[in-house]
Amino acid sequence: MDSTRHTQAPTTHRRRGRVRRAVPFLAAATALVAAGTAVVANAGPVRPAAAPRVDGNRIDVPVQGGTASIDTASLRVTARTDDGRTVRLSDAPATAPGTPGRITASDGAAHWSYAGSGLDFTARADHGRLSVTAAAHRDTTLNWPVTGTDPATDAVQFPRGEGLSVPVGDRFWNSSAAGLAGSAADMSADLSMPMWGYTLRGTGRGVSYLVPTDIGSTLSFSSDQGRLHTTTSHKFSHADATDDYTVTFALTDGSPVAPAVDYRGWLSQHGQLGSLRDKIAANPQNAKLLGAFHAYLWGDARTPDGIAKLKKLGVSRMWLGYDADGSPMSAAAVTAAKKAGYLVGPYDSWANGQDPKTSDSPTSSWPGTVYPDFCVQGADGKPVPGFHDRGCYLSSQAFEQAEPSQHYLAERTRQMTANGVNSYFLDVDAAGELYQDHSAAHPMTQAQDRANRLARMKRLSAGDKLVLGSEAAGSWANQVLAYDHGSATPVADGLWPLEKDRQTWGGYAPAKAPGVFFKPVDLPADLATAMYDPKYRVPLYETALHDSVVNVERWELSFDKLPQQRNTRALLAMLYNVPLNFVLDGPSLQQHGAELASLQKYFAPLHEAAGTQPMTSFRYLTDDHQVQRTVFGDGTLTVTANFGTTSHDGLAGGCVDATLRGQHGTHRLCPAKVTG
Repeated sequence: MDSTRHTQAPTTHRRRGRVRRAVPFLAAATALVAAGTAVVANAGPVRPAAAPRVDGNRIDVPVQGGTASIDTASLRVTARTDDGRTVRLSDAPATAPGTPGRITASDGAAHWSYAGSGLDFTARADHGRLSVTAAAHRDTTLNWPVTGTDPATDAVQFPRGEGLSVPVGDRFWNSSAAGLAGSAADMSADLSMPMWGYTLRGTGRGVSYLVPTDIGSTLSFSSDQGRLHTTTSHKFSHADATDDYTVTFALTDGSPVAPAVDYRGWLSQHGQLGSLRDKIAANPQNAKLLGAFHAYLWGDARTPDGIAKLKKLGVSRMWLGYDADGSPMSAAAVTAAKKAGYLVGPYDSWANGQDPKTSDSPTSSWPGTVYPDFCVQGADGKPVPGFHDRGCYLSSQAFEQAEPSQHYLAERTRQMTANGVNSYFLDVDAAGELYQDHSAAHPMTQAQDRANRLARMKRLSAGDKLVLGSEAAGSWANQVLAYDHGSATPVADGLWPLEKDRQTWGGYAPAKAPGVFFKPVDLPADLATAMYDPKYRVPLYETALHDSVVNVERWELSFDKLPQQRNTRALLAMLYNVPLNFVLDGPSLQQHGAELASLQKYFAPLHEAAGTQPMTSFRYLTDDHQVQRTVFGDGTLTVTANFGTTSHDGLAGGCVDATLRGQHGTHRLCPAKVTG
């Protein structure tokens, strides 16, 4: 059993445990999204870019929907909308960078400096946004922008996993029980996308913020007089190549998914938006993700007979994974899975190294002197301890330098795929945490670490033609991955102490059906609210990346692990057009196989039709947010989910309706009737 795998938590938990782990047409585009009309990046009316206007200490920058103004004396940013409203985009930072120098204009941008803090600023219009870049002459920190302070601010949207939209005055989210106020999220690891946004009450307006320079940037949440607001911090470090910091500001129509529309546009404009259609064209095996549920297999479920039982139940598509516990699926079982039309592949990790003589994890055992020679070194010259302080984290730069001659990664891949698998799950690589390596033999910045990971993931997906997934994929990996396990889950920190409580959560026995996977758990009320209350959930990740990456919940949160959330999770999966994930052994396949098959039978045609389409609309149909609707493509698929207990417009509570274009009638699913 690979205990590294079984105790793997996302980057937030790893880091804290070791703290010793708008587009040019944005206003119009989100209106189209809300109306269910297809939105195509770089389409729609675009205000021609105009040079900033300078008046004393004020810089006016034309943006889509109005004009943004920067007061260089305070770094306060406001906007005047085309309909005459004033919107506060950022307050002044608590500590001002100093007295600004004279503003100059050139190349369509305004420039000014703060000699006292060694910061040079540039502001310009960029595809309808205000873009502000700060460059540092020395290491320092800037706590700016300060956002969400406009009196009309109603809700904040941020991409914790799939995404949340939280009313800024909500009593729960301002309390310690929610764990949000007073927290900080590393934008390169703790958020699935480097953006956030706000809606403004009674204005039909909102604001979107993007941070392309996410490495070194942090989004912090504060509660002031019962209202949430956020502050972004950037740590300028020459050693880690974070000397530049860019923030963009955009006016939106206030849709709860408007920040994701903005971010999708930015990705497209910068050539960073992947396409599942293109991935399928490059490797037709990727098409097998469409309509597939995901499951990790244990015990008899790993055998040819287990595969045959799934097929006999009528399950048309599945992604099947197995743990790197030293007993991989047999070639016969893999062959059976592929003949059934399924994807099948191992879990692997290239992030950890231990002494092969004492290693407790097969994935942490490497040949020769990879351990300890490839260990990431901290500033103190000591190896950075691995997960749970076992061994060390391995440097991606050390692997990249050695790979042309030693082929450590290629050989690992060959060994892991020798049984004929057609998929691969590479844990952690797409999730962070990114490392700065101080080793003289393989020095590396966090940006280089990211580039190395992207390069080696691309070799797996493009070179080895494997259907590639990774843990809780950050948006920066969307072009090299076909699926992820984790970015669909808005994990709250309260999950980690619960998972450590082996008596409640389950341990690693029995070997063929560990309780950590199979033991049902009732989430505490506060944790259930923070993670799964549908009135706070919004599909930010799907709005930005639905047609690029197939997004799935975390591997340890299988559908049957949380019985109190099964109905909500089934409705969310159908509404967002994303797969459910399971964990199966022989007995659970016998007990729950028919339920899995019924849910997959409903999901498959919807995902096969819309899995390669963008999510073009999300909206609430009721004021209490209990009834929600999504649209994919130009109406290819429309889904309405009722999370409430009373009927709405003919849709019973706890049920979901789906309509496929070109087909008569509505397809209805009431998960409670299927799962019992």
